Amino acid sequence: MSPTSETAKGGRRLVIVESPAKAKTIKGYLGPGYVVEASVGHIRDLPNGAAEVPEKYTGEVRRLGVDVEHDFQPIYVVNADKKAQVKKLKDLLKESDELYLATDEDREGEAIAWHLQEVLKPKVPVKRMVFHEITKSAIQAAVANPRQLNQKLVDAQETRRILDRLYGYEVSPVLWKKVMPKLSAGRVQSVATRLVVERERERIAFRSAEYWDLTGTFATGRAGDSSDPSSLVARLQTVDGRRVAQGRDFDSLGQIKSANTLHLDEANARALAAALENTQFSVRSVESKPYRRSPYAPFRTTTLQQEASRKLGFGAKATMQIAQKLYENGYITYMRTDSTTLSDTAISAARAQVTQLYGAEYLPDAPRTYAAKVKNAQEAHEAIRPSGDRFRTPAETGLTGDQFKLYELIWKRTVASQMKDATGNSVTVKIAGTAADGRDVEFSASGKTITFHGFLKAYVEGADDPNAELDDRERRLPQVSEGDRLSAEEITVDGHATKPPARYTEASLVKELEEREIGRPSTYASIIGTILDRGYVFKKGTALVPSFLSFAVVNLLEKHFGRLVDYDFTAKMEDDLDRIARGEAQAVPWLKRFYFGEGTTNGTAADAGNGDGDHLGGLKELVTDLGAIDAREVSSFPVGNGIVLRVGRYGPYVERGEKDTEEHQRADVPADLAPDELTTELAEELLANGSGERVLGTDPEPPHHPIVAKAGRYGPYVTEVLPEGTPKTGKNAVKPRTASLFKSMSLDTITLEDALKLMSLPRVVGTDAEGQEITAQNGRYGPYLKKGTDSRSLQSEEQLFTITLEEALAIYAQPKQRGRAAAKPPLKELGTDPVSEKPVVVKDGRFGPYVTDGETNATLRSGDSVETITPERGFELLAEKRAKGPAKKTAKKAAAKKTTTAKKTTTAKKTAAKKTTTAAKKTTTAKKTTAKKTTASKATAED
Repeated sequence: MSPTSETAKGGRRLVIVESPAKAKTIKGYLGPGYVVEASVGHIRDLPNGAAEVPEKYTGEVRRLGVDVEHDFQPIYVVNADKKAQVKKLKDLLKESDELYLATDEDREGEAIAWHLQEVLKPKVPVKRMVFHEITKSAIQAAVANPRQLNQKLVDAQETRRILDRLYGYEVSPVLWKKVMPKLSAGRVQSVATRLVVERERERIAFRSAEYWDLTGTFATGRAGDSSDPSSLVARLQTVDGRRVAQGRDFDSLGQIKSANTLHLDEANARALAAALENTQFSVRSVESKPYRRSPYAPFRTTTLQQEASRKLGFGAKATMQIAQKLYENGYITYMRTDSTTLSDTAISAARAQVTQLYGAEYLPDAPRTYAAKVKNAQEAHEAIRPSGDRFRTPAETGLTGDQFKLYELIWKRTVASQMKDATGNSVTVKIAGTAADGRDVEFSASGKTITFHGFLKAYVEGADDPNAELDDRERRLPQVSEGDRLSAEEITVDGHATKPPARYTEASLVKELEEREIGRPSTYASIIGTILDRGYVFKKGTALVPSFLSFAVVNLLEKHFGRLVDYDFTAKMEDDLDRIARGEAQAVPWLKRFYFGEGTTNGTAADAGNGDGDHLGGLKELVTDLGAIDAREVSSFPVGNGIVLRVGRYGPYVERGEKDTEEHQRADVPADLAPDELTTELAEELLANGSGERVLGTDPEPPHHPIVAKAGRYGPYVTEVLPEGTPKTGKNAVKPRTASLFKSMSLDTITLEDALKLMSLPRVVGTDAEGQEITAQNGRYGPYLKKGTDSRSLQSEEQLFTITLEEALAIYAQPKQRGRAAAKPPLKELGTDPVSEKPVVVKDGRFGPYVTDGETNATLRSGDSVETITPERGFELLAEKRAKGPAKKTAKKAAAKKTTTAKKTTTAKKTAAKKTTTAAKKTTTAKKTTAKKTTASKATAED
């Protein structure tokens, strides 16, 4: 029976989904009698600060938003920006006969549905409506087959939320006090940061090793073609039975791992090559094996993020944003899943397209099924696939840009998963010879031919290593047999150096977290986004580089909160949370052990301990005694030659010698410098450059303060040095005069006179006929004139000191130019964007350098620079910006629009005035309330 006929019998039904886009799509499938409205995500949550906590709660509850003394009861409040939406939902519910909660079918979606029920307090029947794709048939089936709320899923999500709140609100303040204000810690966030830091530590400790080998080009003595080449290239494998060392045979300190491996240096390699000049070679063996490669499983959340990073240059966050739009508009199934299962309908659709597009010979006799590789995978969910019982080809969707690219990736992977294996042959040829000095040498060559491409016709998986050989790559060797004589056309000597372990990319970090069973696949994108936004990690190309700040944070956490950033312990917590979700463990006892600490009783992970039966201190105990934490020690790292890197409140710097002594040196470290690049030599160079500070002289005017030029995080500047003891904070604080250098100036050549001129700005040019003062000022967008709220740009920085009142008045006499100035030439060209297929360049804008393809602009991030940015990084920034969609109107613009509309009628004016008065009262009350917030309530960094 259709939803329409059901409605005629059952009356009006209110369906609540999470997003407006989803509501619009679903409404078109349900028809009249159904009202579809969005909650716009969570409508209530734990309070963000003490001001949001009801007055009846006191003490720790106001700080944490959780009553830890009464079974960890959470205090939920309706978000301020959702109150209007909640009122709208309540009004709609009053006119409805049934309520359908149609939020996402996962732990988070179940919790949103529960919160809706708790807040709306419906007096009509409530049903839980679930679906994993937004198609007409799926929506109608969901309406016809509702279920009840799954309280186990709700409890599991609530436990995670409470755990993350306790972790973030208890540990983050420790970082504020001991490292830097406004930092954050989180259950998965901190562990992910530690992984990136540990990889950088490995790179710092790494010592390169040099090794050499030989490569021979051997001729078969007969003509060849592409199917049977006449020569083959082989690498030296053994000398007198000893394997020749390759990169994998050296440890991180550059030492050979096994004494049985032959390490050739340059001299020995060249001597061996000379001894092989007139050697006769022959085929010692030919080993042929059948080659078979099976299709990859359909996408789940993490594999989609990894492939989108490798093939499309999308970050994890951008991938999920694009996938969300595809899902909400009915193109793909739900994108947050750890399952590789396909429904019978999907398998039939995929097999039909295999036959239609590739032919029956590519279709296996039986459908393929894929077992979950993820622990605790929810098999009730499907893999990510095109929606519907017939898949639309990418061309049929009408999609463009990033959405087209991602849909095409998902479609190809799904179809390929139901195709036959790729088959062929792999061949290894061993070539032997005796050198002039009697040594036996053996060269080896490997080849692969694909006789039936199978699923590779549709899809080939990418690789994190750019040098890795992909599955569809063929290497053909000539047809040779054992005993065949070969002649060496050329033997080359090749030198190599071992490389440090590669930094994580977003794709490889997601893979690492999943393999360690840390966090959940649905949260990885937000976790990576958090550590990037917090400044713990920045990007160089696609590589994730830890900042020096993250070294200090991880150092503190490892030394004083080791268990909280232990990989195994974090994975066990994930297991425990899954056990709670299945009803195998209780949330409150587990939270008690985690927070207050108790002796373990049964040696299980559920005790939040290590199973050894000893008393383990809880989180509360760990954060109580902060006296043992030496703030200077956790933020200091030896560099060499008595130089120490320190992480200060205003950034990293290197220092040598005791402060306030003649031997003391100090220099700021560039914010985008990778930790493994800070060598002793570079540190010496930074200190040699005047410690980043150059004394220019003393101000001739009282009170005669010294004037210095310094290299700051935001560029070179000059400032006056205030006497020791001058208050820097509070009501009596004194701020030194400071001014940025002009673009034409440098730290090496600036004079005291130049500095005093810079610090004299802003300069009063004069007053106009109405008595308004005109000043010349230097701002972040360049030099300008200011008269009241009217600003006019100047052509050059020198005009700040030379422009006269007459010239200024002439500028103001001209109409204000609102158009753009002549376009500047690009700073760098990056090539053609794979999505928009338009040329991408780097330009200099008002907010700094940015990449653009003419349609989308994306500002360069911390760690990016015009000199080092790669095409791939530029494409990734554009993809992330596109995924965010158009910028929303600011509150000021929206308010201005309302004000303009309100002025149209006298009645509207009175209403607006009344609203303004009410708003003013509310603002005053809000300010008073905000003043009551505690410092600790500012932590917002839970995972």
